[in-house]
Amino acid sequence: MRIILFAGKGGVGKTSIAAATGVKTALQGLRTLVISADPAHSLSDAFDLNRTLMDKGRGLPFKISESLWIQELDIQEELQKNWGEVQRYVSALLNTTGIEEVAAEELAILPGMEEISILLHINKYWRAHLYDVIILDCAPTGESIRFVSIPTALEWYMKKVFKLERRIARYMRPIAKRISDVPLPEDSYFDCIEHLFRKLEGIDRLLTNPDITTVRLVTNPEKMVLKETQRAFMFFNLYKLCIDAIIINRILPQGIKDSYFNLWKDSQETYINLAIEYFSPIPIFKVNLSHSEVLGYKNLERLAEEIYGDKNPAEIFYSTSSYNFFKKDGTYILRLNLPFVTKNEVELNKIGDELVIRVGGFKKHIILPRSFALSKPKKAKVEGKTLIINFGGKE
Repeated sequence: MRIILFAGKGGVGKTSIAAATGVKTALQGLRTLVISADPAHSLSDAFDLNRTLMDKGRGLPFKISESLWIQELDIQEELQKNWGEVQRYVSALLNTTGIEEVAAEELAILPGMEEISILLHINKYWRAHLYDVIILDCAPTGESIRFVSIPTALEWYMKKVFKLERRIARYMRPIAKRISDVPLPEDSYFDCIEHLFRKLEGIDRLLTNPDITTVRLVTNPEKMVLKETQRAFMFFNLYKLCIDAIIINRILPQGIKDSYFNLWKDSQETYINLAIEYFSPIPIFKVNLSHSEVLGYKNLERLAEEIYGDKNPAEIFYSTSSYNFFKKDGTYILRLNLPFVTKNEVELNKIGDELVIRVGGFKKHIILPRSFALSKPKKAKVEGKTLIINFGGKE
């Protein structure tokens, strides 16, 4: 089975490219599911489908052709199915502050609920072997990075906080009921979270397995978009996801001779060359700006041919490790592939057997091997695209 994530800045054409990729893999006889992870779903629009037909399915996979399905999750359905007890508690908590019941129910949709619902579906499909290829049309960059960081954050919470939190709530609940009207979560709340975690088990290994899951970054030949693509590249590496291709979309065709577009063409050529320099040796696919909207199955099929030609979209185009541990001259060393990072952006903390790496607004917990955990970080430096951390001396 293959899982391919399409990510990038909002408006770069991710949905069309993800949908086109699904069309091509399905035409090759691979059972393919394209899932929209963007709250503002536009996947059905890419296929030019009647919205009424999609609404009948209520978030279930919708069949496009013999081997192709698409899915736009219904957040309300997912909340009832997976988050019922959690949402009821948060809603009750908000209600005690004076917020009206209906408003409290709306506000009780916590950040991350939709992302976890998508992860639950992916894990379920993986375990059941329902599809050969799952393609994820990700939300804009920041949200898609949060999406891939959730398994790590949830695992850390379950191992480090959950049991203690549950024990404290059990002891304090009788006292709290006598002295306050603010409810503490019941055991059913914790059971719900524990049940969700069990259903998610293994998803982190699935996403970080480069033989199964890869990310394809979609960008445009523009300065601001390319900068965000660089940041996305770095963060996906931080969370150990393999990036196997960069797709530069909406390039002005060479056939355009009108002098009005000369500056645009020169500018685009500059940024295309920069992208090649930045991301080499990762393959780069170039896609021309279409003369009209890419809507409907046939247009998506043509787009797929332009992107991949005779290549198989399910192929892994590039694979490399994001970080590795090794020993050299008696010193333990951790090397992380973090292109485009600067030393001023990185903050390191070691807590027990964990190394906490913070880059900008995101952080990653890395569980250290025993030999590393017994030492403390001695020095760290950025060399080219790599962050190198030396461990030595006693804790």
